[in-house]
Amino acid sequence: MAHIIGLSGGIGSGKSTVLRMLAELGATVIDADAIVHELQAPGAPLLTRIAAAFGDELIRPDGSLDREGLGAIVFRDDEARQRLNAMVHPAVGAEMARRTQAAVEAGTAVIVLDIPLLYEGAKRGAGASAAFDFAATVLVWVPPEVQVERTVARDGCDRGEARRRMQAQLPIDEKRDLADYVIDNSGTPAETEEQVRALYRRLTGGS
Repeated sequence: MAHIIGLSGGIGSGKSTVLRMLAELGATVIDADAIVHELQAPGAPLLTRIAAAFGDELIRPDGSLDREGLGAIVFRDDEARQRLNAMVHPAVGAEMARRTQAAVEAGTAVIVLDIPLLYEGAKRGAGASAAFDFAATVLVWVPPEVQVERTVARDGCDRGEARRRMQAQLPIDEKRDLADYVIDNSGTPAETEEQVRALYRRLTGGS
């Protein structure tokens, strides 16, 4: 029987590192962000709708989406972010469901759904948390100040912008209270890997 796991984190928490480790252990990883990128590829219907809603200037000369420009809009405007989510989330959810079912039918033991707004949906009783029957949810956690430092280093933004992006999500400590399991990613890579391996053994019934 497949164990379907919902995994999330916060901006700068290092969720992709944990996903890579789980994939290396044998889990099938279904990445919501990767699906978003596919659905927003040049010429895709969703990209056309985004341009109509937020401005044609968000389409680069090569036909791709100016993600930084879109982010600058939605991280500062709650109403704009809700409009974008209403366009994106149903399409992403449907594709995640399709891929999850395919993995179940293939006999995969552990299926990990990487969902950035997993716990925000859980608070509302909507979204992926309601659409999937998760065996457990996992949070990749770091202290908020580490989130700021890593976001600044990764994206080249200032600390104020990093904090604005964090404020568009639930505080990571609130997410920790909602999670079944927590991976503390504030230490060394080896310490994170030890926690991930222990979690995978627990999920698969290993010792």
